[in-house]
Amino acid sequence: MTTEEDGLDQEKARERLLAERAEVISLLAGAERSGWADRAAEREIGDIADPAQSLTAQGEDDAIAESMRDRLAALDRALKRLDDGSYGRSVRSGLPIDDGRLEADPAAELTIEEARAAR
Repeated sequence: MTTEEDGLDQEKARERLLAERAEVISLLAGAERSGWADRAAEREIGDIADPAQSLTAQGEDDAIAESMRDRLAALDRALKRLDDGSYGRSVRSGLPIDDGRLEADPAAELTIEEARAAR
């Protein structure tokens, strides 16, 4: 479990969260640009073999963008927990989150048991 007194782990967690946050922002921008391009292509007049194709691509882009927004929000919540000293503890129960879980997902909000039960 990452503890307050273990500043190195806290700083490592912050670095990982910020690095992933920057990556997610970049991916989100790309997904949004792709969605805009699909919408523009849908409005173009021309020989489109399958008009549903642009709608499908548009829906996929929107789903990816929404997923990226959700991940960005989770990363921001994790950074807030780092700032308020509650990082590494379940937001539901306050129990410690296993180091391995935090290593796999630095934005984890629940213990592995709680996450399994929530499925």
